[in-house]
Amino acid sequence: VVRPAEAQAALKAFQAHPLGHQAAIIGHVSTQQDGLCVLQTEIGGQRIVQKPYGQELPRIC
Repeated sequence: VVRPAEAQAALKAFQAHPLGHQAAIIGHVSTQQDGLCVLQTEIGGQRIVQKPYGQELPRIC
């Protein structure tokens, strides 16, 4: 997480590394909607990402 003013410089640094050539900015932190994570879809819609419930286990993808 970096300040918005530093985001492009940080992105360029990641992209300069051979393993980071596809690095991208994927979100931002906001003070609005406490604890809410909103996903922007490819077609312009928005979806709320539900908070995990129960026992939190590592996600294995």
